[in-house]
Amino acid sequence: MKDGNWTADKMPEMNGKVAIVTGANSGIGYETARALAARGAQVVIACRNAEKGATALQKIRVEQPNSLIELMQLDLADLSSIRRFVDEFLGRYDQLHLLINNAGVMAIPEYQKTVDGFEMQFGTNHLGHFALTGLLLETLIRTADACVVTLSSIVHRFGRMDFDNLNAEKSYNPRRSYNVSKLANLLFTYELQRRFEEAGVETISTASHPGWTVTNLQQHSSLLQFLSRLVAMRPEKGALPTLYAATAPGVKGGDYYGPSGLAGMRGYPKQVASSELSHNQVVAERLWNVSEELTGVRYFEEANKSETDHEDDPVRVTDILSGNEVVH
Repeated sequence: MKDGNWTADKMPEMNGKVAIVTGANSGIGYETARALAARGAQVVIACRNAEKGATALQKIRVEQPNSLIELMQLDLADLSSIRRFVDEFLGRYDQLHLLINNAGVMAIPEYQKTVDGFEMQFGTNHLGHFALTGLLLETLIRTADACVVTLSSIVHRFGRMDFDNLNAEKSYNPRRSYNVSKLANLLFTYELQRRFEEAGVETISTASHPGWTVTNLQQHSSLLQFLSRLVAMRPEKGALPTLYAATAPGVKGGDYYGPSGLAGMRGYPKQVASSELSHNQVVAERLWNVSEELTGVRYFEEANKSETDHEDDPVRVTDILSGNEVVH
């Protein structure tokens, strides 16, 4: 599906809509939040760094004095922070029209773990958003025309799900772990849509990728920074596939959007294809089950739990992962 040279000024009015954008203090997330606020949405920018988030909030408010936008702190590398964020959000809102799973970390040179012991890129980019979405599931389901948009990357095509080394403790390569996390984002997107359809709910799950866009994700690679100056789009254009996936009429659950030109690296948004592996339902279901065990967030069960009942505490990675299968 292609809609010409689609830009943010073609977005529908968003008055009365509530949106969460993770990682909205800079780059694509910031531009996504700014564009949604300009269309009248109530936007929650969910950021790990409160100081940077406050700066982003102030910039939008100066540009758009009448915008409905606020900051809530969220660290996707900490499951307890995710639960606190959700509790705070649900204390203020009873609807959620758009959940934009945008935040991410990329190519961390040295092996790092999240607070809960997960490899940092997989733990933040996939597991953090998996937990966040699951904890907000009840609100998403009861909100008319709700949509979950999860950001992937063109490099998902290089990802392979090695369930015996999902936590990268046996061997760690920064780019490989990032590629795996971006493949996981798409496996999650498509599996979530299947489960929405099986449950008979109208909420949809879509995905996007920004092509090659200048963002803070390139901070760990001097080569990527150099190439970005030659090839990359500005964040306001890199945000367009996400905004399209979230708001354009005719978008369907399971759709994936990215730039239309230069091998998917530049251009206006259009519907794009993803790798064959990203559509593998056996791999997706296995990843889903592992993700529920690791995070302690069980979809459709979570939606029926009280806010204070968190008895399904997350468990250690080594308690869950077993076998030595690499899925190609």
